[in-house]
Amino acid sequence: MTTAFLTRASLTVALAAGVRRGCGTTISRHICKKGHHLGGRTTVTRTMGVGASCRSGGGEEDSNLNSPRESLDDMMEAVVCREDELPEEGMKSFDVEGGQVLVVRHKGTLSAIGSKCSHYGAPLEKGALCEGRVRCPWHGACFSLATGDIEDFPGLDSIPKYDVEVVDGSVKVRASQEHFGAAKRVKPLAKRDENNNTSFVVIGGGAAGATCVERLRQEGFTGRLVMVTRENHLPYDRPKLSKAMHLTPDNITLRSDQFYESGDIEIKLGVTAEGLDTENKVVKLSNGEELNYDKVFIATGGKPRQLSNPGADLKGIFVVRTPEDANEVAAAAAGKRVAIIGTSFIGMEAAAYLSSEDRAASVTVVGNTKVPFERSLGQSVGERIQKLFEENGVKFVNEVNVTEFRGEDGEVKEVVLDNDETIPADVVVVGVGVVPETQFLSTSSVRLDERGYVPVNEHLETNIADVYCGGDIASFPLFLHDGEKVAIGHWQVAHGHGSTAALNMLGKAIPVKSVPFFWTVLYGKSLRYTGHGMYDDILIGGDLENLAFIAYYCKGDRVVALASLGKDPAAAKYAEMLNNGEFLTREKVIEDGEVACKL
Repeated sequence: MTTAFLTRASLTVALAAGVRRGCGTTISRHICKKGHHLGGRTTVTRTMGVGASCRSGGGEEDSNLNSPRESLDDMMEAVVCREDELPEEGMKSFDVEGGQVLVVRHKGTLSAIGSKCSHYGAPLEKGALCEGRVRCPWHGACFSLATGDIEDFPGLDSIPKYDVEVVDGSVKVRASQEHFGAAKRVKPLAKRDENNNTSFVVIGGGAAGATCVERLRQEGFTGRLVMVTRENHLPYDRPKLSKAMHLTPDNITLRSDQFYESGDIEIKLGVTAEGLDTENKVVKLSNGEELNYDKVFIATGGKPRQLSNPGADLKGIFVVRTPEDANEVAAAAAGKRVAIIGTSFIGMEAAAYLSSEDRAASVTVVGNTKVPFERSLGQSVGERIQKLFEENGVKFVNEVNVTEFRGEDGEVKEVVLDNDETIPADVVVVGVGVVPETQFLSTSSVRLDERGYVPVNEHLETNIADVYCGGDIASFPLFLHDGEKVAIGHWQVAHGHGSTAALNMLGKAIPVKSVPFFWTVLYGKSLRYTGHGMYDDILIGGDLENLAFIAYYCKGDRVVALASLGKDPAAAKYAEMLNNGEFLTREKVIEDGEVACKL
């Protein structure tokens, strides 16, 4: 395999001719309920009988829920720009009362939605516009122009949708006061109907499980709904564990108790599934309880792979899977010598965190490849990332394996390698991958493959009817590769599986379709990756040395995946291209190494 560097001139990406700010124009002035003027910029009106369509962003899927709707809403509207200020096939953000609105001209139609991604608040104006939706430039979430609904992930919430009207060349947007200028729109949840005897069980409280229970209630499911999770916390933002190891569960919780109570979603914390009786449709729990189900979604995720070397049970050796794990590492590493075992994402993110702000006295990374990320990102990108870490004081010992841990008084003090080198270490973080948490299924009728993953069909259903599976433990058909079965442990993929599983549990027959997209943040620099597949060549455009590059991973003539750093929205644009069944070719990339920015 070779890596080619493309030395064309840097690309300046013109994103919709810039951003115009502060142009919300007064139509008229009205008094709010509390008697305050709105600053002469937006208008409040009260309109009878239009609340449902405006609150739901114009979509239909909220219309049959049991949550009450107001028939009398305060509506707000504002002129935001002139129509001729909007780019053809482009988008611009404008200030309005309370926030911003994104106005989009796409295929001759004007639309207006919230300006920020509901996941981490990325500016959607800098994302990718294609086929009736906008894709976030940071992490790949997608939002419908017609409804504002989230259509691809990560994230749980949708964004506001505005009515748009052009009056004498001026563009006017209109929405409920609740959503006008808001950053996100939380869709209402159905409540349980005691006359509905149907029972759905979701096993797992990660991204897939959390998304599944929400989508079921959003779609109007009124039967009993139970989430079982081994975690002692409500669903939380797991990717932050290794990026910000000091964060407590309360800092990263995705939803509150009150939110789940509002949708009559039962959550059993600190409980695991111990068995699945598919003939009698019963889930057996670790607390002795048995749950009857009509349909079940299994998303138990992975568990960290443990090392079995001598001394592996010494105190001071950690894996990172829970907030408690991360917090313990952060506390134990303060001012101490740290060794990181593993050079993929968990290990490298932990190394970046612990080596920043003088948190640890020293950080040494031990790996069995030539450079970090070699298998996923290739040697050239890995070398540059290693250099970034070395610039921040991290030491590397590559192409070695651990043979032993040595300690004193039961606490780790050294890591012994197979090249006879010894690494002093008061704290060791092991990040050598995960294995699927599926042992409890081994005595069930659900089929497992040779690696312990659960094969599913395009609807995420297993070999047993009414038993669905998703997230890290599922081997599912990836549409990018003609339905080839893959297992992908990405947060974004798990979100998508939860949503798709919910729809199929409700009988909607929706195939799983999502372009894999993941990211990492190292010393404040965000690397994004989209696509999937083995590669035999890497083409690199931009400036790798200055960490402003795009790496194209090729299999034959086809670009199967792309990684970018400092080149947004290249990854988002290529994800949209892949979603539409199209690929870049080696020839196109050789012609222009920054072609992904121009899609």
